[in-house]
Amino acid sequence: MERLIELGRGHLEHRVVRTVQLPSGTSLPVHAVTLGNPDPSASAVGYFGGVHGLERIGCEVVLAYLQSLVMRLQWDSTLHKQLESVRMVFMPLVNPGGLALGTRANPNGVDLMRNAPVDAREKVPFLLGGHRMSARLPWYRGPISDAMEDENQAVCEVVHAELLSRPFSVAVDCHSGFGATDRIWFPFAHTRAPIGHLAEVHALKEIFAGSHSHHRYIFEPQSIQYLAHGDLWDHLYMQSCLQPGRTFLPLTLEMGSWLWVKKNPRQLFSRHGMFNPLIEHRQQRVLRQHQQFLDFLSRAACGHALWLPGTQERERSHARALQEWF
Repeated sequence: MERLIELGRGHLEHRVVRTVQLPSGTSLPVHAVTLGNPDPSASAVGYFGGVHGLERIGCEVVLAYLQSLVMRLQWDSTLHKQLESVRMVFMPLVNPGGLALGTRANPNGVDLMRNAPVDAREKVPFLLGGHRMSARLPWYRGPISDAMEDENQAVCEVVHAELLSRPFSVAVDCHSGFGATDRIWFPFAHTRAPIGHLAEVHALKEIFAGSHSHHRYIFEPQSIQYLAHGDLWDHLYMQSCLQPGRTFLPLTLEMGSWLWVKKNPRQLFSRHGMFNPLIEHRQQRVLRQHQQFLDFLSRAACGHALWLPGTQERERSHARALQEWF
């Protein structure tokens, strides 16, 4: 991360949003990097990773894309033209403490994706859906009386400043560990009800499928798989809806890690094996295959006026989305 910031000097803006303390007393920074047009009227796209410390591959996918941009800035005039129309935001490692300790949770034992002030409206799976019993158990939400963890406050601060302040923005949070197929999830996680921007998400899915006909992603609301308390992106999406006339589409790239285990069963004996491709050539393949989707999002943000459904088309797109997902 620090090497990329140095390489991109003159093109990137960088700041440390928070510092996280390890039990040993070591302080680790939570970085945010931005580039592109800072004008509040420009569209924006955010890339997030490393929310769960065990899922290193999510952080590495975001860093690989940032590295590609930094190197292209040295020679790619098309990229420079694109950056005149879009703001790009990177938080590749939201949970540096969890990564350092080799845990899903942060150093306080809190699962950052169960920590937002959102309670599920329907029954959630035991433990998996979030609980407040003990930090010794996975998927712990944290004490009910406490504010959100510092890492989540850092994400919220950056999202509010760089994404929710704009007429159109999209975000992708990179995770791993669910199923054998790569999925693109969108809210909600706390209810099976459809989001207000269902038509826009469906339109985004359609233009991706139309321009990448051989893709292997499954687009779906997270609620199809399971419900959960405290989802951070549900929280931020609902806050965006308080601002009329703005569109914010938060997505989660959930990489299907069971396939890596199937091809290399010995990974089951590694703490990281359920969440990361441990064989080098497989990791390189994963890093390559998701760059196309991350780059697509930046282009879609640039051209959002050309594909967002109008009033009449929005009704048809909403109806198709309901038929497909609900």
